[in-house]
This record gives sequence, structure tokens and C-alpha cells, in this order.
Amino acid sequence: MTYVGRPLPRAEDVRFLTGRARYLADLEEDGVLHAAFARSPHAHARLVEVDTEAAASAPGVVAVLTGADLAGVGTLPSGSVEDGVVADAGHPVLARGVVRYVGEPVALVLAESRAAAEDAADLIDDRYEPLEPVLSPRDESNILVRWSRSRGDVEGAFAKADRLVSCSFTIPRLVAAPLEGRGALARYDAAEDVLVVHCSAQDPHRPLAHLSHALGRDPERIRIVIPDVGGAFGSKGAIGPEVVAVAAAALRLGRPVKWVEDRLENFLAAYQGRGLEADAELAVSADGRLLALRAHLHADLGAYLYPTTPVSGHTTAMLLTGAYAIPAAEVTLVGAATNKPPTGPYRGAGRPEAALVIERLVELAARELGVDPFELRRRNFVPREAFPYETALGWVYDSGDYERCLDRALELLGIEDRRAEREKARAEGRIVGIGAGMVIERCGGLWESARVQVEPGGGVVVWTGSSPHGQGHETTFAQIAADELGIAPDDVTVRWGDSHEVPPGIGTFASRSVAMGGSAIVQACRELRETGASSVEVRFESPLLFSSGAYAAAVEIERATGRLHVLRLVAADDPGKVINPLLAEGQVLGAVVQGLGECLAEEAVYDEEGQPRTASFADYKLLTAAEIPSVATAFVETPSPHNPLGAKGVGEAGAIGTPAAVANAVADALAAEGLPGLDPPFTEERLWQALNAREG
Repeated sequence: MTYVGRPLPRAEDVRFLTGRARYLADLEEDGVLHAAFARSPHAHARLVEVDTEAAASAPGVVAVLTGADLAGVGTLPSGSVEDGVVADAGHPVLARGVVRYVGEPVALVLAESRAAAEDAADLIDDRYEPLEPVLSPRDESNILVRWSRSRGDVEGAFAKADRLVSCSFTIPRLVAAPLEGRGALARYDAAEDVLVVHCSAQDPHRPLAHLSHALGRDPERIRIVIPDVGGAFGSKGAIGPEVVAVAAAALRLGRPVKWVEDRLENFLAAYQGRGLEADAELAVSADGRLLALRAHLHADLGAYLYPTTPVSGHTTAMLLTGAYAIPAAEVTLVGAATNKPPTGPYRGAGRPEAALVIERLVELAARELGVDPFELRRRNFVPREAFPYETALGWVYDSGDYERCLDRALELLGIEDRRAEREKARAEGRIVGIGAGMVIERCGGLWESARVQVEPGGGVVVWTGSSPHGQGHETTFAQIAADELGIAPDDVTVRWGDSHEVPPGIGTFASRSVAMGGSAIVQACRELRETGASSVEVRFESPLLFSSGAYAAAVEIERATGRLHVLRLVAADDPGKVINPLLAEGQVLGAVVQGLGECLAEEAVYDEEGQPRTASFADYKLLTAAEIPSVATAFVETPSPHNPLGAKGVGEAGAIGTPAAVANAVADALAAEGLPGLDPPFTEERLWQALNAREG
């Protein structure tokens, strides 16, 4: 029986649906202390004093720690960018001297109950001298990341171009809002001299490295255990200062310490996604050839750098040529410090930003030339026979068939019928539009590990360096191992998440789990089969992989209210070889919904003093099932040559293609009214104001 390619339901769902999952909040330890943080009420201020006397004497309180008490604890690492400059601006554990965003941790209260800890945290008397906040990423008074690249004859291409198309774009910050917030439970095993930290994270390996760096502790003396995780979407790829503080407190006090983030803390202090302003232009020939791209990116990085903060802006910069064979490009990325929470990867992590910029530019070029936008795309796609293809910015796309993806998407949309309906609707005075967006998804790369062992009873245990947080790893990896060893998936047990048990790895992010973790399992199974050994561990390495796809949308804007209706949305994705079509489609649909939220409603807003105006679900809107349109999906498979599965990835695709497709559909609708396109989110207020600006 061949299991790879079959739409098996997730075996782990039984555990989740029957209440047997174990999340961080479910874990208990004897003698545990509960942690609560006092946080800065200012976006930027000098921290004059932290008076902890009243808090320390409150009922149930065991200790109150400030930045001075943790003076020996370092900051989190700052991360890096290939060929770029990154400042040493790691997040401190507890603020000392200056606070730089609303919600920054200032003091830690440890008490016998969570209620006692929270009550005592309110008693901390912290005094500040407010300072002027910096809120715009275009304010380059404090640069944290700088990167640039230029290849090809950019100046020559712009000099000879028949048309120059330019535009500025603003992509707002987003809150990841996972169902389960962050959290940690730390205890020190003095007998073994091991710090054991359970935390809600995307993998054990990065928290281990981050804690080792901040605490100055040998990684062999730290054990990270990841329980079931209720969503992450990139936001748990780096631990926060709270986890370091909890771990340091457990070491200091010799008692277990537990912190579970509440929703307000998540809004205030968890790192956020997106936050980019871009000035970009295309040089275009009269016959519709894209000759060169120039762009200057201003990334809002927030007050500090997490290890993952530089990733998104760099990914945006490197992917700006998208699916197109643009021979010359010049891109500059400047990441500025602002008095807001740090940013980091959020589903797509730079790819949605790149897709929105290049796809809006392509649509503007088509309008400028009077050319069908789908035809202009076909004219400029990287051709199927050109793979592997090195872009003007230096990344090498491994495989793809972009024209086939676009054709499939337009087929799903019913493009000719949609065009006829659009003309009829416009004749009736309705505001409708059609748009598309291409997807290039950087995934895979680096290395991942796996260990496979045959049990005495005939079952097989797979240990993987990739950890799940909603993707269905246990089912997918069991399918892969079952095919390789000639057994059933039910005979395979998949283990993950414990740094003392699983082999070293990179982790789960960037749609890399199947291509990297799955390929490591394939190699381990094959070696086990060929050698006759009972326990095999391997490390699989690969260059970057590039999935692709095409998304298309039809929209209508209510003239009276500005409300946007997405009438239909379609997705044609090329993730390489699909291991489980059911789970792959689930990933697409989940990402589509998050992409729609970005289009229709979501935006983290700060006022002129740096105070968050969207610090709860009363102000920050997430979509409900009632607001999700009809979505059709399809897969186009062009296997990657870089791994034995031929897999690439699909976890981010819907969040990449949806904003670009909807933005172009909105721009198409507004163009018929003589109006320019807008930046997301396309809220009722924003669209109503645009429609009524002429009358004003």
C-alpha cells in the first residue's frame, strides 16, 4: 500500500478533540510559583525607579525581581542577515534605565498563586520620565538592520524604458493572535544540574540556543520540552524575555516557576508581523517586458531585535522580482527602531509583502500599457524550461510552472464569465473588480535530522527535529515512514519536542517540515532498510526550495457603506510533491483566512504617543466563519530536484497570494470609478472615504 499522496485524516485529532492534549497551561509541578509581570505604560521613557516594597509584602508573594536583580542575565541574541549589517540590539530580560515600548517587562512577581502574583504586580510603584517616541520606520535616526543589493544594468534599463511605473505601499503591522498564548514552566534539577523548561514554542532547538545565550549556560545543562502547541504562525519561533526571566527565577529560587500569557499581554508584548513601507518602481518596454526593478524598503522593526526579527525584511527584499524574469534589480532594506513591540515572522514572513509590492506594480504596468494583466504576467514569467533559475537578486528557484498555475487559477475563477458579470454589474452602477496575485514561497533549506528505530514488537518509532503546532506532522511523517518501510501508518509512532530525546534540528517554520524533516525520515528509513540496523540517525541537507502558485479574486464594494465583499477566491498552488492532499488543502485554507483578515480588517494601530489602540479583540478584528467567501483550491505539482520526496511546501501560500489578489481586485474595482488603489486593510471606513473623497 502506498500512503504518500493519500488524503488521510489526522490521527492526532483524536487526542485534540477528546480533550487529551496537553498544553503548557495544563502542566503542573509540585511547589510551583506563578509569575506575573509589571509592564511599562509608556512607549518611551526613562525608568527612574521601581519600588517593589508594597508588592513584596503582599499576601502570597515569595519574591519580586527587577532588572537590577537579573543584572547577570544577558539579552536575547539579535539575529543576522546574509551580506547585511545588524545592530547589537537584543531584547533585555527586564528593563533597566529606559523602556522602549508599551508592555515592555519591568519587574517580575513570583507568588503562590497566579491571582496573588497579578494583584501584587499592580502594587509595584514604577516612576518614569516620558521621552519622545519614534513611530515611523521612515525615521532613520536609529537603524537596526541595513542591507542592499544591485545586479544587472538597472540604470541602463530605466534610461531606455518606454514606461516607468512607480508606487508607494504601506503594509501594516499584524497581531499573530494564536489561540494559545506564549508561556513557560521552568524548574531546576539540582541533582543533575539541568534547567528544564517546558514552553509553548515552534521547536525545542531555538529556545535552547536563545536561553543558553541569555543565561550564559552550557546548552548541555538545559533541557527544552515542547508540549502540544495551540498555534504559532511564526510568533513562537523565538522565545520572549518573559521565558528567560522565568528560567532565571527558577534557577535563583530553586522552585518551579510558571508563566502563562494572557490575551492582553499577547497584544501588548508578543512580537508582531509585517510592518513595512515600500517605494518601488518598474522599468517597462512598450511591448510589455519588465526590464528592471528598483525598491527602497522601510521596515518597522520595533524597539529591539529578536533572533528572528531581521528575517522578514530580508526575505521581502530577496523575493521582490517574484515570478518574473526581470533581468536587473536594485533593492535597499533599512530596518528602523520604533517605540513599538519588536516584529518577527508571521505566516509568510516577508513573502506576502514582496508579493503585494510586485503584483501591484505588474497590475499598474498593465493598466499603463493597456494590456491584459494576465497576458502581461505570461509574457514575463520565468519560463518552465529555465529552471533552475537564478533571479536578479541572487536566489535560485528550483522548479515551477507559473503559467500553468495561473491558467488553473483563472479556470477555477471562471474568468470569462467573471469578466462578463463585471461588465454587466458596472453597467448597473455596481463597483466590482477582478484581480490576481502570484505566489513565490521560499521554503526548506539548511538541514534537519531524524532518527528511526524498530521496536521489538515490530512497530517503528520516528524521532524528528521538526515539531508540530497544528500542521499534522504525526500523520504526515507516519505516512512517509510507512511507505519507506512497507508498514501501515498506525505502526509508526512519531516523537518530537524534547531536546534531550530528539536529534538536533533547525525546527518548524517557513513551510520546511515535509521537505526537510520528511526527507530526513526518508533517508533514515532507507539506511535502516539497507543496513539491517535497528536504530539509525541521519542529517539531511538541502539548498532553499521555492514553491509557487496563483491566486485570483472577484470582489464587490458597496457604494453606500464601503463594505467589501469577496465574492470568490481561488488558489492554484505548486508545493512540489503533495504528501497528504487533505492536510495540504487545510494549510492553504487556513492561510487564506489569515490573508483575508489582513485584507479586510486586521491592523495593529498606535497613536501619536505610541499607545496601542488595538489591544483586545474589541478593537482588533479577526474574521469569523460567516465572513469567509467561497474558496476553491487546486494543486499543480512540479517536484523539487533537491530532496527524495520532491516536496517543497505550502504552509504560507494562502497568506502570500490572498492579499495580492484581493488588493488587485479592489484596485480594479476602484479604477472603474477613476480612483487609485489603496493599501490594506480594506475596511468599510477606508473604502467609504475613498469613494466619497471626490464629493468632499
